[in-house]
Amino acid sequence: MPTKTEGSIRVGIGGWTFESWRGTFYPKDLPQKRELEYAGQHLTAIEINGTYYGSQKPESFARWRAETPESFVFSVKGPRFATNRSVLAEAGSSIQRFLASGVTELKEKLGPINWQFLPTKKFDPADFEAFLKLLPDKAGGLAIRHVVEVRHESFRVPEFVALLRKYRIATVLTDKDAFPEIPDITADFVYLRLQRSAEKVATGYPPKELDKWAERARAWAMGGAPEDLKPIGAAEKKASKSRDVFIFMINGFKPKAPAAAMALIERVGR
Repeated sequence: MPTKTEGSIRVGIGGWTFESWRGTFYPKDLPQKRELEYAGQHLTAIEINGTYYGSQKPESFARWRAETPESFVFSVKGPRFATNRSVLAEAGSSIQRFLASGVTELKEKLGPINWQFLPTKKFDPADFEAFLKLLPDKAGGLAIRHVVEVRHESFRVPEFVALLRKYRIATVLTDKDAFPEIPDITADFVYLRLQRSAEKVATGYPPKELDKWAERARAWAMGGAPEDLKPIGAAEKKASKSRDVFIFMINGFKPKAPAAAMALIERVGR
C-alpha cells in the first residue's frame, strides 16, 4: 500500500477484449464474459477505449465496476465528437452528454478521462483554452480528473504547459516517436500511454526499459520527477508531496501489452 507521501501507481492496458490475448494472456478455456474479471486480477487499471467511438449504457459501467477488485481503476476516453472539431469552444454539449451517459456509475473506480486529439490538431492557445474551460471538476457527485492527449508537435511549447497548469489538467506522456514527448507535470497525477511493445521480447519491453519506467514511476509517485526526461516549460512553483501515476501499455505489438503491464506491475510492487 502507498504511504502518506507516496501516490498510487496503476498499470494496465487499453480495453480487455482482444482475440490475440485469448490463449496468451487469458487461459484458453476462460469464457469471454469472464475476461474483465481475469484482467482485474492481474492488472491494476484499464483504459476504456470504446467510449471514444460511441456511448455505453449506464448498466455496462456499473457491471464493469462490480466485476473488478476494490482497488481497480478505469480510465475512460472522452468521445471523439468533443475533440475532433475545428472550434473546440463548441464542444460543451458533447462533453456534458458524455458525463451524463452513465460513466459516473464507475463511482470510486473512475480514473482520469482522456481527451484524445487528432495528429492534425495544432495548438491554438485561445481555441484550446476554450476547451479546457468546458471540463468540469465534478460530475455525478464525483471529483473528475482530466488529461489531454495531443499529437501535433506544435503543442511542445512552454505556453501549452502553462495553460494546462492553469486548469490543473494533465497531458499524456508517450514514448511513440510520431507524437510529441511532453514530460512536464501539470496536475496532481501523471498519465502515460506507452506504445513500443515488441513482438520478439517476451515482456513486450526489454527488462532494462521496464526498470527505467518503474524508476520514473516511483519518482513521480513520491512527488519528484525523473532526471532523464527534460521538461518543456518552467519548473513547478510548488511540487506535490505525492502523485498518482497511471501507465497504460497501448499498441506497439498489442498481443504483448498484458505481459508488459504485468512485468511493470511486478517492478513497481503494486
